[in-house]
Amino acid sequence: MAKPSKNSFVCQSCGTTASRWAGKCVGCGEWNTMAEETDAGPAPGSGITKSTRGRAVKLESLTGSTAEAPRFSTGSVELDRVSGGGIVPGSAILIGGEPGIGKSTLLLQLTASLARAGRRAIYFSGEEAVAQVRLRAERLGVADAPVALAAETNVANILATLADGPRADLVVVDSIQTLWADALEAAPGTVSQVRAATQTLIRHAKTQGSAVLLVGHVTKDGNIAGPKVIEHMVDTVLYFEGDRGHPYRILRAVKNRFGASDEIGVFEMIGSGLREVQNPSELFLGERNTMSPGIAVFAGMEGTRPILVEIQALVAPSGLGTPRRAVVGWDSNRLSMLLAVLDARCGVSFSTRDVYLNVAGGLKIIEPAADLAAAAALLSAFSGAALPRDNVYFGEISLSGAVRPASHMAQRLKESQKLGFSNVVLPASGDVERGATKLRLTRIGHLKELAELLSPCD
Repeated sequence: MAKPSKNSFVCQSCGTTASRWAGKCVGCGEWNTMAEETDAGPAPGSGITKSTRGRAVKLESLTGSTAEAPRFSTGSVELDRVSGGGIVPGSAILIGGEPGIGKSTLLLQLTASLARAGRRAIYFSGEEAVAQVRLRAERLGVADAPVALAAETNVANILATLADGPRADLVVVDSIQTLWADALEAAPGTVSQVRAATQTLIRHAKTQGSAVLLVGHVTKDGNIAGPKVIEHMVDTVLYFEGDRGHPYRILRAVKNRFGASDEIGVFEMIGSGLREVQNPSELFLGERNTMSPGIAVFAGMEGTRPILVEIQALVAPSGLGTPRRAVVGWDSNRLSMLLAVLDARCGVSFSTRDVYLNVAGGLKIIEPAADLAAAAALLSAFSGAALPRDNVYFGEISLSGAVRPASHMAQRLKESQKLGFSNVVLPASGDVERGATKLRLTRIGHLKELAELLSPCD
C-alpha cells in the first residue's frame, strides 16, 4: 500500500518549507508567499529512490591536463561575447527578463541561426501555440529555417520527444514556469514544479550532451521568479534588460561557469527583430546636446568592453520641505552619498534643490567609477555652465572626497580617443602607459579640485 503523501507549505519566492502556514516567510521575509503543496517524493528522473544503494566513486587529484570545453558559435557576435565564446554542449542556460522585452524573439532568431548552420535546434513553447510561433517567425524572416517546433508543457512528453530522434544541439524551453511533472501534485509555476522540471532538464543536458536554454519569468523586483536554487543549478544566468521607451536591449551575464560573468551584449529592437549593435558607445552618444549644462560623458567598462555613455543631471529649486531625488539607471544610494560628499567636502549644498539624474539610452550603470562623471554633471547643472564637449570623466569618489583609481584605464582611454574626445578627467593615481594615447589627461586627486572649476566653494 502506497504511503500517503504529506502536505507542506512552500514559499513561492525562496522555496523555504514549513509544516504550518504563516503570513510571513521566515526565509526571505516576504508576506503572503506561503502556498500549500504536496510532497510527492523525489523529482522525476533524479534517480533517487529508497532502494538505491550508493557505490564508491573514483577520486581524482587536482593535477593533470584538462581540455578546454568545446563550444559552437551561436551565429551572433553579441551572444558569443556574453556566453564566453559560444555555447558549451551539455550546458544549462537560464535567461530572464520582463514580459515583452524580446526574450522569445531573441531565442527564435538563435534557433533559426543554428538550424541554418546545420545544427539540430528544438524549440518547446509552453506559453504560445505553434501557430503563434510561426507568425513570429514569418515576421522575423526566419520561417524557412529548419527549426523543430512543439507546444508542450509536460516534462515527460518533452523527454520522450528528445529521446525520439537524433541528439539535439540546442533545446529551448519557453518558459520553465509553464512545465509540470506528473509525479508532483502541484500547479505549474510553483516552487516544487519549477525545481523538479529544471533538475530533470539539466540531468538530460548533462547525460545527452545537448545544451538546454530555459526562459524564466521575473518578479516585480527584476529577479528571476522561483527558488534561488535554480540559478545555482544552471551553468549560466543571463538577464535581458531594456527600457520599453528605448529600442535598445542589453543581454547581461550575471553567472557563467564557462566565461566572464560581467559581459554584456547590446541589441536594437527593430521591425524585423533584434539587430546587433557592434559599437554601443556611438549608440548611447548619438543624440548629444553638448551646449546644455548638466551633461557629462562617462567612460565605463562592461565586462571587457569599454562603453561611453552620457550622464544627465538636472538641479532645480525645490518647493517641498524634503527635496526630491530621482535616479534612472544608477544607484539612488550612490547619489545620496555623492551629494553628501559635495556638501561636506566642497561646500556645494543641494539641500534646497531637487536633483534628477539620468543615464541616457536606458543603460544601467553599477560601476563605482561613474562617481566622477556624475559629480561633474551635478556641478555643471548646479552652476549652469556646460561642460567642455570633448571631456570624458571616470573615477571613484570616497567619503573623504578623494578620487580613487579605476580599473582598465587603458581601455577607457582608447575608446575615448576612438570616438573623437580629446581630454579625459581621471584620478591622480593609477598607471597609464606614456605615449600610448594622444589624449590630454587632467588628473584629479580630490573632488574639490573639480568643484573649484565648475562652481564656487565656500
